[in-house]
Amino acid sequence: MPARVVVYTLNYCPYCYRVKELLKKRGIAFEEVDLTDNDSLREKIAKKSGQETAPQVFVNDKAIGGYAEVRRLDEQGLLGKLICGE
Repeated sequence: MPARVVVYTLNYCPYCYRVKELLKKRGIAFEEVDLTDNDSLREKIAKKSGQETAPQVFVNDKAIGGYAEVRRLDEQGLLGKLICGE
């Protein structure tokens, strides 16, 4: 069964757009949570992930990073394994 993927985004963030496009291109379903007007949730996610930047991608409630980290996992052939167990 595929992992639960949640992408925390800001509506003005180009890297947020890129990570969503990469996930869509790979056929990976995800839930998007827009943090643009939600400072309290943004602070909570920053504490949980250890990062204040967007996007933040979580797989099964574990932070895996932002666009650069997701792209690196994809390039290494590990993204599908992480999310789909391929």
